[in-house]
Amino acid sequence: MREKVSQKLQENIIDALVKERKRLGLSHEKLGELSGLHRTAISHIENRKRNPTLISCLKISYALGISLGDIIRQAEATKE
Repeated sequence: MREKVSQKLQENIIDALVKERKRLGLSHEKLGELSGLHRTAISHIENRKRNPTLISCLKISYALGISLGDIIRQAEATKE
């Protein structure tokens, strides 16, 4: 049960990061430059081919100009 909840939270966090990236009109390439991550790493995270580390989430959220805490709050508020 806990695994299901944490998996859903992770998916919601990724969805919130993707939503913010798209809202800002950033490509994977540009977000990679801003975050210090490779564009393919961002693509793999967004496409659920790779689980993001906490550090990766922090780098991405910082590059998007939003706190990871705000992203997590958005993810927790998402009910699906």
